[in-house]
Amino acid sequence: MPTPTRRSAVLLTALLSLLAALLVTAPAATAARADDAVPAATLTEVTDFGANPSGLQMYVYVPDSVTERPAVLVAVHYCTGSGPAMYSGTEFASLADRYGFVVIYPSVTRASKCFDVSSPQALTRGGGSDPAGIKSMVDWVVRTYDADTGRVYATGISSGAMMTNVLLGVYPDVFKAGAAFAGVPFGCFATTDGSEWNSACANGTVTRTPPAWGDLVRAAYPGYTGPRPRMQLWHGTEDDVLRYPNFGEEIKQWTNVHGLGQTPAATDSPRAGWTRTRYGGTGDQAPVEAISLQGVGHNLYSYGVMGPLAITFFGLDEDGPAPEPPAGPCEVTVTTNAWSTGLTATVTLTNTGTTTVNGWRLAFTLPSGQTITNGWNASYSPPSGTVTATNASYNGTLAPGASVSIGYQATHTGNSAAPGSFTLNGTACTAG
Repeated sequence: MPTPTRRSAVLLTALLSLLAALLVTAPAATAARADDAVPAATLTEVTDFGANPSGLQMYVYVPDSVTERPAVLVAVHYCTGSGPAMYSGTEFASLADRYGFVVIYPSVTRASKCFDVSSPQALTRGGGSDPAGIKSMVDWVVRTYDADTGRVYATGISSGAMMTNVLLGVYPDVFKAGAAFAGVPFGCFATTDGSEWNSACANGTVTRTPPAWGDLVRAAYPGYTGPRPRMQLWHGTEDDVLRYPNFGEEIKQWTNVHGLGQTPAATDSPRAGWTRTRYGGTGDQAPVEAISLQGVGHNLYSYGVMGPLAITFFGLDEDGPAPEPPAGPCEVTVTTNAWSTGLTATVTLTNTGTTTVNGWRLAFTLPSGQTITNGWNASYSPPSGTVTATNASYNGTLAPGASVSIGYQATHTGNSAAPGSFTLNGTACTAG
C-alpha cells in the first residue's frame, strides 16, 4: 500500500495535470512588442506592499507618461503563468504608455500557478488568500502614486478571468469595472475540501437562476449597498477547458447584480464571428457587456485586438492624457471592392511630413448604411458612423515618407462608396 507521502505526491501530480489544461499560450504578438520603441519604464517587482496571506508576488508597470492621480489596472495571469508573462504577452503596458495609467501584475507562487478562486477565504471580503493580497497591491499603488481610487479596474485571462469575477464580487467598493476573458461566475469554482479544481463548474454543468447567482455576489460583502462594478465578459463557443455555458451563467449573475433583466439593450457584431450584447445601456460603457466568439476555444485572447476594447469599456482611453499631438501633412488613398451587401476597403496612410508620427489614430466617417464587421492592421471603433482606426502595437510609428496599409470588411445597404475624408490625430489628410 502506498505511503501517505506517496499518495500525496500522486494526488498533486494529478491536480497539476488538470490545472495545466488552463495554460494560455502567450499571444504570438509578444515578439512584435520587442520591435516597438522601448520606453525607459520597466516592469518592477515590489516586495513589501502590505498584507499578503497567500505569498503572492507583485509586479508593477508605471509608464514614463503617468498622469497625475492615475488610474490603476490589475492584470491577472492564467494558470501556469506569471506576472511577467502577463506583462510580455498582453498589450496593457503599451496601452498604459499611451493613456498614462499604472498596471499591477500579481503573480502566484503556489505550485499550480493558479489563483485561489475556490476557498471560502477567497470568496469572502476580509477572508484572506489571494484577493486580500491583490487589494494590498492596489492600496500600495494608491499610496505611492496618489492614484485615483475611483478608477481602479481588473482584467484577467482564464484563471485570471475567474479572479476578476472574484475581485469584483469581494471588493465592489474598490473596483470600478472588470473584463474577464474565458472565466466563470463568482462562486462557481467554490470548494470546501481544499481543492483548487471544480470539475462541475469547469464542465459548464453548474447552473443557477439569476437571483441565485446574484445572491452569491451579494453574500461576499454583506450589507454593502453602494454601486456595483461594470463587467465585460468574453468567451469562445468551443472552449473545452471552462466550457461555454459558463458564459451565460456569468451574464445571469452580473445582470442580476445590476438589477437588470436578461434582454439585451443592444446587440451587434464588432468583428466577424463575434456577437456582442449589452445590458442596461447601448454605449461602450454599459453596465454589462458580453462578447461571444463563434468557433473559438479557450485560448481566445488576441493581442492588439481585445485589450484596446477592454480599455474602451473601462473608459481609460478617455481618462488618460491628452490625445496625441497633431500630425503633420498626411495622404490617404482608398480602394474598395463591393458586392451585393458587402465590401472590403484597403486604406493606405502616408506620412508626408518631416517629423515621425508616434502613435496614430485615423478618423473617417462611413457612408450611411455601412457597418464594419472585420478589420486588419488596426482596431476600429465604433463599427459605423464616425470611426477611428487606431494603430496596432507593431505599426504605430510612421517615419517621414513611410506608409501603412490597413483595411476592413463592411456590410452595406446600397451605398458602397469609400469614406470621403480622413484626419490623422486631428489633422486633415489629402486624398491620394
